[in-house]
Amino acid sequence: MTAPFASDSPAVDAAASSGPIPLLDLQAQLATYREAALAAMTRVMDSQYFIQGPEVDAFEASLGASLGGQAAVGLSSGTDALLVALMALGVGPGDEVLTTPFSFFATAGTVARVGAKPVFVDIDPATFNVTGAALKAAITPATRALIPVHLFGQVADLRALEVAPGRLDLALPPIIEDAAQALGATLEGRPIGSWGRCACVSFFPSKNLGGFGDGGALSTFDADFAERVRVLRVHGSKPKYLHHLVGGNFRLDALQAAVLAVKLPLLAGWAEARRAHAALYDGLFEASGLVARGLIVPPTVLPEAGHVFNQYVVRAQNRDALQAHLTAAGIGTMVYYPRPLHLQPCFADLGHGPGDFPESERACAEVLALPVYPELPPAGIERVVRAISGFYGHPTRG
Repeated sequence: MTAPFASDSPAVDAAASSGPIPLLDLQAQLATYREAALAAMTRVMDSQYFIQGPEVDAFEASLGASLGGQAAVGLSSGTDALLVALMALGVGPGDEVLTTPFSFFATAGTVARVGAKPVFVDIDPATFNVTGAALKAAITPATRALIPVHLFGQVADLRALEVAPGRLDLALPPIIEDAAQALGATLEGRPIGSWGRCACVSFFPSKNLGGFGDGGALSTFDADFAERVRVLRVHGSKPKYLHHLVGGNFRLDALQAAVLAVKLPLLAGWAEARRAHAALYDGLFEASGLVARGLIVPPTVLPEAGHVFNQYVVRAQNRDALQAHLTAAGIGTMVYYPRPLHLQPCFADLGHGPGDFPESERACAEVLALPVYPELPPAGIERVVRAISGFYGHPTRG
């Protein structure tokens, strides 16, 4: 029988065997596209066309094509994509929006920013995502929109909502897919953006498609909705200086678009590498006995899901002590997220307390993201699992 931590590669990377293992290594990624990115940036500098223009148009066309022919609108951030989606739907004071309490702050923060009320629905403990069935059960006459989150790179299971691909279901409140971590993910072959009115993605540098700063996009099969978003991103003006709507400055910079256009063709290969890393982690955790002992719970992948593993997130017993142990060993980790949204001080007026959404609270106490970036060699993954196994092997820590 092969040893649980044996590498399949004869050329084991020395740094992965002994040096620090960051949670994400953007320097290693840069080496794979550096020259092409420099050429693209030089092209933008030479053109002196920095706002909107052909670079943004070309990137939007490529992004939309990669999502099955959707219209894609480049925006200033993933947060602003959520915000402008709510604005385009006319969500405001007196409205309620159903979403998850286990997400990055922007998911609910943007709801509050338009004057609406975030109404939380607890997550499925297996996938960390809110499900379509749970959302459907929580809809009331005050519900103006739904914001499911495709957390960690897996599409939320919205099949109970019976949403047809690329079609609007007027019997349901509009669905805004928070896909900030899930560009390229699918479920039953359907990409993000095909489960609701639109999908919102982020190009923050740590995302699986990250820019050189802030950036985001909205994708949709609804051409009219896409046009409304395009108007809103330039202060609601069309033509210039004629304002039909009150929008904002939500534009994607041309420099960011040019860099993202270079990286977009590499995204599928990066996703395959992340999936391979996740499979290696799964096998090593099983072989180590950590799963059988209930100390580590690897991610659950839905059948027919194209998970892109923007993060590889496990449930871990004695999580905080384990994280400190890995930090001391030079292994980067992150907790996404340490406090659920319903317990954030700014949402105290919603009246929630501990125990209201127990699965989200339990996830916040147990989740730990491990390094899974595409350039990480197998030896690095073996070292991570070995360090975790060593922590739990101590009789006072299991």
